[in-house]
Amino acid sequence: MRKADITRKTAETDITVSLDLDGTGSYDNQTGVGFFDHMLDQLARHALIDMKVRCEGDRHIDDHHSVEDVGIALGQALREALGDKRGIRRYGACLLPMDDALVRAALDLSGRPYLVWNVEMPTAQIGTFDTELVREFFQAFATHGGITLHVDRLHGLNSHHIAEAAFKAVARALREAIEPDPRKSDAIPSTKGTL
Repeated sequence: MRKADITRKTAETDITVSLDLDGTGSYDNQTGVGFFDHMLDQLARHALIDMKVRCEGDRHIDDHHSVEDVGIALGQALREALGDKRGIRRYGACLLPMDDALVRAALDLSGRPYLVWNVEMPTAQIGTFDTELVREFFQAFATHGGITLHVDRLHGLNSHHIAEAAFKAVARALREAIEPDPRKSDAIPSTKGTL
């Protein structure tokens, strides 16, 4: 069963995450950060991962710790749910258009975390959400999920569209990477024999 439940509690945040990699894309995300919840919903829906996130954070300071720490917990949950990664495709990529925005995401569930982020946002905020937190989320998610992740904004005028396209592109790439490979369902996808 490719599922995981993670609890992460610090002086700044109290987070629980439940993931089912073989879900239908159902979601129930409540972090106290409205725009971020909307992005997590997109991640679940387009990766076809069932996801439930609860976060109580020090939002009287700002949203940074909540967003980053949810990224950490989701990365940990993904890593646990994948186990030894036997039978997965491992790689995924997506070129995703959303109105004016065009974002490319490519990833490798290699166990070697690395983020390449070429996504400029035209504005500092989307409503009250700091746009720099999009990168912070993906940095934490890639680091703790053991993901090599490249995200590039090719076009885009609207920060909301760019951010949403980034989440959807990563989701679609993730969906492809975690899918069972029907030609090698019993093998770890590496010549090393481990990931």
